[in-house]
Amino acid sequence: MSKEAQPGTPQVQEAVDTLKKSIALYGTISGIVLATVAVMAISGHSVSSFMWVRSALLLAATALLHKMAVDVSKGSRQAYERLSALTVILPIAIIGVDLIPGLCPAWFAVMQGVSALALVLGAVVTRGAALRATFPKTA
Repeated sequence: MSKEAQPGTPQVQEAVDTLKKSIALYGTISGIVLATVAVMAISGHSVSSFMWVRSALLLAATALLHKMAVDVSKGSRQAYERLSALTVILPIAIIGVDLIPGLCPAWFAVMQGVSALALVLGAVVTRGAALRATFPKTA
């Protein structure tokens, strides 16, 4: 590994900071989704158990994703590989489920889709030059 590819270098730290920000944005939007579901329920609108469970679980995932990002900043290859995969898989899964007709209202699907966009940024960052150089593929 070159000096530029070591955890803690400015390039790697900037990439990890951006990754953490994308996860924080995802968590913020997920929190807004859950709060919206709560407000809709309180105001007498119909909300399903699916909406409650899904929005709560996706918000809870933020803590795990953030922990992995912290571990990446400390040089954990395992956390990098998991986070790299999850930032691709989660947006696809979120949007894929939202496309199932009749499963959830359009407003809920749109809000969940917006949260997924924040994770797409995370996928771009994990595949960026700084982190790829820090965690090169092993044979």
